Amino acid sequence: MKKKDIKILLVDDEPDILEIVGYNLSSEGYQVITAENGSEGVKKAKKELPQLIILDVMMPEMDGIEACEMIRKIPDLKNSIITFLTARGEDYSQVAGFEAGADDYITKPIKPKVLVSKVKALLRRYKEEDVTNTVKVGSLVINRDEYKITSKGKEIVLPRKEFELLSLLASKPGKVFKRDEILDTVWGNEVVVGGRTIDVHIRKLREKLGDKSFKTIKGVGYKFVD
Repeated sequence: MKKKDIKILLVDDEPDILEIVGYNLSSEGYQVITAENGSEGVKKAKKELPQLIILDVMMPEMDGIEACEMIRKIPDLKNSIITFLTARGEDYSQVAGFEAGADDYITKPIKPKVLVSKVKALLRRYKEEDVTNTVKVGSLVINRDEYKITSKGKEIVLPRKEFELLSLLASKPGKVFKRDEILDTVWGNEVVVGGRTIDVHIRKLREKLGDKSFKTIKGVGYKFVD
């Protein structure tokens, strides 16, 4: 996807942030849409369907956390990358953001060049609808149709749930999948399981694919690291 086709929605109640950040992203060739509060941001997200959404946390009418939760319920925005732009560096605000469905966060103030680099990295995570059931991440190839996995040219056989868990995490490298989302997607209503079940399956995957491929986000969930 070319830069001119990429839409970035910037939501912040500070005019200076909208102007400075918007200018730097526009200068890179992206389409930049702005909103001054969470409520307006949700409306514009529905209308514009941006690939990347940058949300401030503390805003009037509707804060960034609530806006993020609402956006994540919109089917047409399921692949959009959401990151928080916030001056708050406390762990609890970061966790709250991840729990609301965010993919990352950017701490301000941030230098324009660093911001642009961060945005480029975030956009690399964006995946358009897959036309095949094959996922390729680095040397890892997952064939969903055949339930077949190849890592570094070597075929690896996994039990069904381990395969589905790996397939989910690897579908969006870098994205933090919350425990509830993992349980709903992988186990659904088949059986009643707890968070410990996920931990056990992650441990088994680490043994087979390497510990560095999976990162634990304490109190939130897991992500696959390319």
